[in-house]
Amino acid sequence: MPASVAGSASAAASGPASASAPDRVDLAIVGAGPAGLAAAVTAARLGLRVTLLDAGDRPGGQFYRHPAPGLGAARPEALHHGWAEFATREAALRAHESAGRITYLPLHHVWTVVPAEGAGAAGAWILHAVAGHAPEERAATVTARAVLIATGAVERQLPFPGWTLPGVVGAGGAQAMLKGGLVLPGKRVVVAGSGPLLLAVAGSLAAAGAAVPAVVEAAAYTAYAGRVPALLRNPGKLVEAAGYGGALARHHVRLLTRHAVTEAHGSGRVEAVTVARLDRDWRPLPGTARRIPCDALAVGHGLVPQLELATGLGCATRPSPDGTVALVLDAEQRTSVPGIWSAGETGGIGGARLAMTEGELAAHSVAGVLPGARLTRGRARLRAFADAMAAAHRPGEGWTGWLRDDAVVCRCEEVPAGRIREAAGDLGARDARTVKLLTRAGMGWCQGRMCGPAVAALAGEGPAPDRRPLSCPVPLRHLAELPPAAH
Repeated sequence: MPASVAGSASAAASGPASASAPDRVDLAIVGAGPAGLAAAVTAARLGLRVTLLDAGDRPGGQFYRHPAPGLGAARPEALHHGWAEFATREAALRAHESAGRITYLPLHHVWTVVPAEGAGAAGAWILHAVAGHAPEERAATVTARAVLIATGAVERQLPFPGWTLPGVVGAGGAQAMLKGGLVLPGKRVVVAGSGPLLLAVAGSLAAAGAAVPAVVEAAAYTAYAGRVPALLRNPGKLVEAAGYGGALARHHVRLLTRHAVTEAHGSGRVEAVTVARLDRDWRPLPGTARRIPCDALAVGHGLVPQLELATGLGCATRPSPDGTVALVLDAEQRTSVPGIWSAGETGGIGGARLAMTEGELAAHSVAGVLPGARLTRGRARLRAFADAMAAAHRPGEGWTGWLRDDAVVCRCEEVPAGRIREAAGDLGARDARTVKLLTRAGMGWCQGRMCGPAVAALAGEGPAPDRRPLSCPVPLRHLAELPPAAH
């Protein structure tokens, strides 16, 4: 391993002392999902020294989550779409790691990125991370000339009465249980919410042996009618969708469009859900409710870009067609802050293929190498499809109509919808921050990641970036150990 890379790796493992280490890498990448992994192997191939940090214990992120070796999965690729691309990039990662071109740091959760002292806004950056598991976790730092943020996204949940019952899990969470633990959330699982992830989840659960009585999709697929050019430019996506549809048909899964789960029922665990038809604004139509027995519910309404690191740096954001907030990026994946790039879901939800394309583009940009027309055309084509998909599944404003006043919105602090409505109505709160101060909604362990979109909607606030100084919980001793200039 070259001395410069070895010095950077050892500094990262040793903790705060590395902030003053003279060695730095060319590129530090936060996140080893599709975007970060593609960026790392491309940047190394182009001659850059790379450090890849990830909160997980293995590369692949949430999309390519795979069973632990101890589970003895014979064919983990059977649970994934596009596994060959991941396997190729993982092999390249290991090869570059052995050659000293990439330092891969799993179990490193980056909580902030700051300019290196005296380097200026366009100079070096210091990444502070919590490394390892509690109680042995330690502080770690990495210094880099450029930073690529590839932190992915989290699930968007729209609460409803009964969503806190055991057996109610996120749609992505159900898929993670299957991919990572080879377990099902239940024997009879209703899949509900909105977005193309629902079809993939339902197909995977059914193939693994679960009974899936229905996929309950709040949007209508007719919303794609106005985006025909974007669809035709992506025939692979159409084939993929047809494959999901065929899987549902083989397993006799009903697809209910423009419907939503408006309540979950059970004593001790979910036993049934109420499903109602929605109008164009997602308001439940009277007289259309019916019950579907189940012992699990996998529910999610798309994804929300994870932007804490980027917004903490002051990176500019924009509203997305799906009602979330994404980063403003140029044609080479640069953010508005010099020296900071981003790729994948942070620039708008678009899936693994787009994330990998953007990761490669960012690596070329950092290296100062022209990417070629294939990448630029591919990004434009895939982004057009992603925008069409986002607009088609954007939640309608009427979804709060299924939220009774006694329904819990903030699970951590057990704040019901009625209290939030009181803060927004009687007490004059007009944004999620004021609602938080009046009700504690969003002050719990998840810091509003679960309830944030719902609280903002009930407060009448549109999409807004989530700004916070720390992107994850940090032990106070790590902050106390920082050099004075970093405070």
